[in-house]
Amino acid sequence: MMTEIVLPNDTNGLGNMMGGRLLHLMDKCAAISAQRHANRVCVTASVDNVEFQSAIQEGEVVVIEGQVNRAFHTSMEVELNVWAENPREETHRKCNRAFYTFVALDEEGSPVAIPSIEPQSEDEQARYEGAAKRRDIRLVLAGRKDLEDAASLKEDMLSALTPSTDDVD
Repeated sequence: MMTEIVLPNDTNGLGNMMGGRLLHLMDKCAAISAQRHANRVCVTASVDNVEFQSAIQEGEVVVIEGQVNRAFHTSMEVELNVWAENPREETHRKCNRAFYTFVALDEEGSPVAIPSIEPQSEDEQARYEGAAKRRDIRLVLAGRKDLEDAASLKEDMLSALTPSTDDVD
């Protein structure tokens, strides 16, 4: 978890935190989460699905929580959730969510295997399964995987496209 106060230098002309500044902090938090999991230097491979839901104002405190949802062979998905706290009003609201992919590197800068994750709770299991689906989407969109080979996506797409018995007249 990271916290930082939003100062005038971090804001645009409307007094809102600049998106680039927030992404910078999120990348740092994600890197720390990834490095703690892998016990290695980790680098950002991709940033997916950044959702700016609510502006963060000057004077508010940004709270960023990162967690590794799933480890693949050399890469891992880190989920980031961002909240803004207004200390004067004693409010706390969710502002942002994103998924980062990090790759662990050895001393020569080559990808290296990382420890797996064993989900312990239902929430962790849902995050674990969701990470596999998001990875398939990333790989299909990047042209590194055929849709036919993305089993989790294929099943979801087929079930979404197949009419249920409720839909039949």
